[in-house]
Amino acid sequence: MCVCLSVSCMASQYVFGVKDTRLYLNGQEFKLIGLRCSNALMSDATTQDLIDSLDLYRSYGVNLVGVYFMGSRFGDVMGYRPDASLDPAYAKRMARIIEAADARGMVVLVGCLYWSTSRAKEDLGHWTQADANKAVANTVRWLVEHDYRNVFVDPDNEGMAAKANGWRIESMIAAAHEVDASIMVANNNHELAGNCDLNIHHGPKKPYKPWVNTEASAGETPTPGGYWGRYSKETHQASSSFYNYSRIGRYTEEMKKEQLEATVHDLEHYNGYGFSSTWIQCGAAEGINGPFTRLGGHSN
Repeated sequence: MCVCLSVSCMASQYVFGVKDTRLYLNGQEFKLIGLRCSNALMSDATTQDLIDSLDLYRSYGVNLVGVYFMGSRFGDVMGYRPDASLDPAYAKRMARIIEAADARGMVVLVGCLYWSTSRAKEDLGHWTQADANKAVANTVRWLVEHDYRNVFVDPDNEGMAAKANGWRIESMIAAAHEVDASIMVANNNHELAGNCDLNIHHGPKKPYKPWVNTEASAGETPTPGGYWGRYSKETHQASSSFYNYSRIGRYTEEMKKEQLEATVHDLEHYNGYGFSSTWIQCGAAEGINGPFTRLGGHSN
């Protein structure tokens, strides 16, 4: 029985799958080309902004968007209730994105936990491994109930929850597979998880598993460097202390060159490339009013 939290209850036209070391969409081998849109569930408006941008993204070859039920460190997307059930408001927004992506032949990386400094964990401090497993299982169960198949799941972004709480990523993946093993589950943890279907971002590169960097960023950043350096983080100015990835529209020619080279390299050597534009995923804090999913404009 399908318990609908979206406007409609539709089966996906597109099915994402993994076989051996390759990725497939409706049985055809392909590579993921993606954008990280982690805070897209922040409000109905941010969800609609992303959906309105999908046609343009697709025209440039993008076939993946990454959206998290717990947003990112610069948001308060509280997609899980303290009992590890999905919050219906956030589930409804995720459903809209998945259905819109499916209509365009696109895949959605459905992210579960994002620990770190995210406000989304404020009411989840009592969670145990069993609660984390339940949250991941509930996410997969919701996907199956809606017959959403143009998806794969990231249980724990960068292994942050596992590291902070001593949890095991393999246990979360097993909980997902117990619900339905046909929903592909990724490992985003430095720890090797032999039961994952693919490794992403922080997951290890192994010759027997697909790997996609789903949170890739430009190199060649100006000093102090690191994740766009001073172009995205201004933390040392008395008049303007930002730490919300808010200055990421200012690409140097060196950054552009490196970004293109990295994209081509990963598409040739791995199973895809997911660009982590902080403009697209930044939060609303510090008066920035992100995320900004519409392409174009200037970073002022």
